[in-house]
Amino acid sequence: MIRVALPFHLRTLARVDGEVVVDVDAPVTRAAILDALEARYPMLRGTIRDHTTKQRRPLVRFYVCNRDVTHDSPDTPLPTPVATGEVPFLVVGAIAGG
Repeated sequence: MIRVALPFHLRTLARVDGEVVVDVDAPVTRAAILDALEARYPMLRGTIRDHTTKQRRPLVRFYVCNRDVTHDSPDTPLPTPVATGEVPFLVVGAIAGG
């Protein structure tokens, strides 16, 4: 079971409170987590990444174990604490402005 922390607006869209949990087979990767998340919560399709290209949306960031993995390959295996559910996979809506 993988724990996923979503920003408030995506929790509202998915109609969930707090973290969500998804099942992901090994190897646990960002792409696998997002696939499982979109399968369980279809209303999130297209909000975190593009439907067709699977590229992340602008202003969406991903963090694991206090590390920004946004620009890592989506197929890179994530650290063991995330894969075991000890630490959540964080989806963060970045803020822009000036």
